[in-house]
Amino acid sequence: MSIATGFTRRLLAATMLLALAACSTTELASLEEPAAVPMTGQTNDPAPGFENVAAGSEQDFILNVGRRIYFTQDSAKLDSVAMATLDKQASWLNNNPTWMLKLQGFADDSGSASNMETLSQKRADAAMAYLISKGVDAKRMWAKGYGNEREVRDCTERSCKVQNRRVVSNLRKQPDAV
Repeated sequence: MSIATGFTRRLLAATMLLALAACSTTELASLEEPAAVPMTGQTNDPAPGFENVAAGSEQDFILNVGRRIYFTQDSAKLDSVAMATLDKQASWLNNNPTWMLKLQGFADDSGSASNMETLSQKRADAAMAYLISKGVDAKRMWAKGYGNEREVRDCTERSCKVQNRRVVSNLRKQPDAV
């Protein structure tokens, strides 16, 4: 940045401050920003383009409930964040009994292919057991582990690999053909 540009910016900022100082408090009150919306992601208005999402639809499940949970390396233990998502899934599924659920487990590449397939199955089974404990009928669900064959990202950084350690809940109208 050149010296002239820096000077111009400081001069502009000083001019704005002087102009604001000359305003009365009633004029300043009209300049205040509207009340902030909570940063929870939850508002009463749907996001643009999603105004027509029907309650109980697959889009409703994806947008308002969430279909992914994540795990730490080499673990199938549900943490509090995963349980909170599964609680929302259980509530939604109990209110929408026509839907079936396929739980797909995945792993990263931190072990042998057979170990990662076993771990991914344990993750899917853990999610299913939790949903059953929350009243979802076991006959409406099935779990399948895919190991590391369907990575979200192929990467070496530890912070990136966490995206591959997941269970994805997919709604179905009928069971998958075997």
